Parts: sequence; C-alpha cells; structure tokens
Amino acid sequence: MNQVLKDKQGRVIGKIVDVGNRQYITDPSGRRLGYFDGRYTCDTSGRRIGEGNMLTALLPKR
Repeated sequence: MNQVLKDKQGRVIGKIVDVGNRQYITDPSGRRLGYFDGRYTCDTSGRRIGEGNMLTALLPKR
C-alpha cells in the first residue's frame, strides 16, 4: 500500500512506497530518504535510525 504524505496545507511532503519486503520513504521529487525492513528503519546509507517504523522521522523539517 503506497501512501502520499501531506502537510497541513495539503502540499505533498513525501511518499511511502512498498517494494517487496521493504517500505521506502521518498521526498516530493522522488529521491529515497530511507527504508523500513520490517524491523529497523535505516537511512539511505544503510545506517540504522531506530527499531520499528520511523520513516517519517527521515523527512526534512520545515
């Protein structure tokens, strides 16, 4: 199930896309910011961010 993430004004701030066993989070331009493998959330370099799905923590602060 793919999800479009929007801010309070309705602007797209990112997307969560399912690919196989992973969920990837992308910015509005489609650049991958990280992934969730079912146990850990990792950034694009593969560094663990935390246990569980913390994908939205990878979105840039506005």
